[in-house]
Amino acid sequence: MRALTVDLAHPGSLSLTELPDPEPGPEDLLVEGLAVGICGTDREIVRGEFGVGGTLVIGHESLGRVISGPGFEPGSLVAGVVRRPDPVPCVACARGEFDMCRNGQYTERGITGLDGYASTLWTVPASYAVGVSSSTGVLVEPASVVVKAWERLDQLALFGFDSVLVTGAGPIGLLAALIGVQRGLDVHVFDLAVDGPKPDLVEALGATYHRSLPDHQVVIEATGAPKLVARLLGRELVCLTGVPSTEVVSADLGQANRDMVLRNGIVFGTVNANVRHYREAAAVLDRADDDWLSAMITRRVPLESCREAFEQRPDDVKVVLEL
Repeated sequence: MRALTVDLAHPGSLSLTELPDPEPGPEDLLVEGLAVGICGTDREIVRGEFGVGGTLVIGHESLGRVISGPGFEPGSLVAGVVRRPDPVPCVACARGEFDMCRNGQYTERGITGLDGYASTLWTVPASYAVGVSSSTGVLVEPASVVVKAWERLDQLALFGFDSVLVTGAGPIGLLAALIGVQRGLDVHVFDLAVDGPKPDLVEALGATYHRSLPDHQVVIEATGAPKLVARLLGRELVCLTGVPSTEVVSADLGQANRDMVLRNGIVFGTVNANVRHYREAAAVLDRADDDWLSAMITRRVPLESCREAFEQRPDDVKVVLEL
């Protein structure tokens, strides 16, 4: 099989490699890899900014076609779950909530300790596979992240809300906005893009696009921009999904602290997802307009041109590498 590999000890070592075909176990699916989505984490791994030692098959946003295995018909489209629980296990993993692992000893396909899905063949335990209905199922993994974000918002918003602000119109932000619209909320999206696909994608959802930051109190933050995060501190309920750089910014933490206390405010972070989130993400995509989802995928790159998939271009929203 062909696989996209990196040597984690050597930045820029992205390579298309011939590897032995995987051998599925009795509980595994054997899957023909069709596509992987490319995100910031993948680019960090390729640049040598994330991960330690060894060779890794990358790719965690997966789409494949079942060849054989239990629980799925041959020919079914599936996506693979990324994270696996730690072997200890911690209190969260022991309860099946491995996406909330407390000791950091989890593994992740294509990210930490486990080969990923960027290969022409892969295996996955059937219990970690989720059925999808079309080629836009490659968006299930990022959609699962925001399904989890919405689940936690529901848990923490004691009195409910009818309006939400999403900051950032990248894939995570757009999928967060999609879910908000599906819930019947008044959805507002803040991004700095003046033209390109982002404003059109937001407006096609029926959401409102802003280029200056509105004063909404329930926020899903999807940029990871430290200066923007600092401006959001003190609002009533803020979910952080973006992973920031190490940029140092100045912020009036005293005022943010005062605002949070006086408003009974909550700021929390969320990352990764559990199997139930993947299943709900597949349902979210099934309810969405397939043309809108397809428009989110602004570039499809063939495997032979794999390096192009890791370039960031001005009008990119979601880049997909076709296997």
